[in-house]
Amino acid sequence: MQQRPLGRAGLLVSRLALGTMTWGRDTTSDDAAAQLKTFVAAGGNLLDTADVYGDGEAESVIGGLLASAVSRHDVLIATKAGLRPDRERRRDASRGHLLSVLDASLARLGVDHVDLWQVHGYDPVTPLEETLAALDFAVSSGRARYVGIANFAGWETARAATWQAAWPGRAPLAAAQVEYSLLERGIEREVLPACATLGLGVLAWSPLGRGVLTGKYRHGRPADSRAASPHFERFVARYLDPRSSAIVESVVTAADGLGVSPAEVALAWVRDRPGMVAPILGARTVGQLVGALQVEEITLPVEISRALDDVSALEWGYPERQG
Repeated sequence: MQQRPLGRAGLLVSRLALGTMTWGRDTTSDDAAAQLKTFVAAGGNLLDTADVYGDGEAESVIGGLLASAVSRHDVLIATKAGLRPDRERRRDASRGHLLSVLDASLARLGVDHVDLWQVHGYDPVTPLEETLAALDFAVSSGRARYVGIANFAGWETARAATWQAAWPGRAPLAAAQVEYSLLERGIEREVLPACATLGLGVLAWSPLGRGVLTGKYRHGRPADSRAASPHFERFVARYLDPRSSAIVESVVTAADGLGVSPAEVALAWVRDRPGMVAPILGARTVGQLVGALQVEEITLPVEISRALDDVSALEWGYPERQG
């Protein structure tokens, strides 16, 4: 698998990442082990997780696999902190909370450092400089090699990256993780331009539109799908609408013409967008992962990429579009 630099950092990562949002909940330890072995064997090295995935169980599963399935040296671990689902204060990026949960993550993972540590969302309560100081400390103390942000708006991304670049000795932001797919292109308005200007590499979560772009929901909700899971039903339902259905049909048509799967078409489109470092694969089974990894064998013809651009185009308005 090809590798790409993580933004302007010296770290090289595989151009596909392996996500673990369902590990420890809908994906068993045995299935997770099979996925991780398959991913590493294919040349992948970037493993994405978060302290809230499975209420910490995803990190615990990874910790067990690093002791049994693969070597710690085979993978680059990216985790996130600052999100607190189902609580009144949903985001807490205070120094005290971030550093406390980072230590808990390291304990669950069974490692002394992570390769990329990301703030899981912008916290409007905590002063940004306090949040960023926690990232600096994580790097200076050896707990994290690189730092980044996730789910920040364009102006939030620009403000954070500029602050880090303005002061000597601060840890520069290496990456921004955001949702991006043919069904969700909102980051093209401001986030992608900010990342390109300020040198942040982009990691795309849900590049398959929360599974919808695989085409599995064209004729209903399979019993074993995420849309049928009590944990992820609302997560998927956002893209079970007429606009998304039209885009899915275009992807299926392109896949039929190329002799590949719809997932490969959707992944290739994201993978090869300007500024993209790696789409994050969120496979439920090893079979799904094997299918998704086939994308390494294809490059979309320019005509098909342009056609998909058109059918999924954003509605641009002021001030992004003027005149």
